[in-house]
Amino acid sequence: MASHGLIIAQAPLPDPGPVYPQGMATGRFAPSPTGILHLGNLRTALASWLSARASGSPWIIRMEDVDGPRCHRRLGEDQLRDLTRLGLESDIPVVWQSDRTAAYLTALQQLHDTGRLYPCACSRRDLARLASAPHLEDGLRPYDGLCRHVPEGPFHLDALRLQIPAGPVSWMDRLLGPQVDDPALLTGDPLLCRRDGCFAYHLAVVVDDAAQGVEEVVRGQDLRSITATQIRIQEALGLPRPAYAHLGMVTAPDGTRLGKRDGALGLETLAGRGISAEAVLGWLGWSLGCLDEPRPVQAADLVPTFRWEKVPAGPLAMPAAWL
Repeated sequence: MASHGLIIAQAPLPDPGPVYPQGMATGRFAPSPTGILHLGNLRTALASWLSARASGSPWIIRMEDVDGPRCHRRLGEDQLRDLTRLGLESDIPVVWQSDRTAAYLTALQQLHDTGRLYPCACSRRDLARLASAPHLEDGLRPYDGLCRHVPEGPFHLDALRLQIPAGPVSWMDRLLGPQVDDPALLTGDPLLCRRDGCFAYHLAVVVDDAAQGVEEVVRGQDLRSITATQIRIQEALGLPRPAYAHLGMVTAPDGTRLGKRDGALGLETLAGRGISAEAVLGWLGWSLGCLDEPRPVQAADLVPTFRWEKVPAGPLAMPAAWL
């Protein structure tokens, strides 16, 4: 593939900042500070923390705030306070992705040097026509590579995509078992840097998981279908692959998808209804197979009985009494 002389290659890059030794952290919770932590977020955080503690490994929190217009520091601080109320605290200082710009630029430079990074000048109208294609799991529509083979010339750096090879990617999920996806069919060439200069989630999460030595990624099943794409990015950067566990989603009491009002149930709202943080922990611990029935507990009480084989893989209905 021809090089396009991207702007990122024209200036020296700053120091990308501290890189944690491989293997230092096994587990992590990495929310985006765009709102409160709802029950599904809290369940993911607890499962990740329990997995790390049960194996005697450290656990970290990272704030994924690369999407500047949508992310707010105040919301991130509120999320950290909620996690502290549950007894879930990072074993190292919390890393904010907005402080990691140099690391992402370094990764883009590395991918550019391989000849697999290309500028994408597609308009919203160009991308909107993908919506007419049959859509796949979770509403994903693959980018069709419209800009991949544009003749070499002076390009304006609007956005950057990574050319990924076609073919299946397989991995083992701790809850779902063997998984196989072809990211070329699910997402197509992923966007790594947006037109507005924001780094894409795909790039930032891959770079930071490797830099922080994360060995286990626990998240919701709504993110399962992007795993293969992230593995392709790991391969392109020569980074290690962590283990994955994708938890079932928390639903409304009748099993339907939570609405915005229901999904906004966080610790503060529940406390106002007389439901303590310890009671929330007990329900979350029961939902992860640590308790025979929900009862108020401390997070540490759940560690001895946590086993991945006891965690249900399917969706979980929240208590009707909490609405």
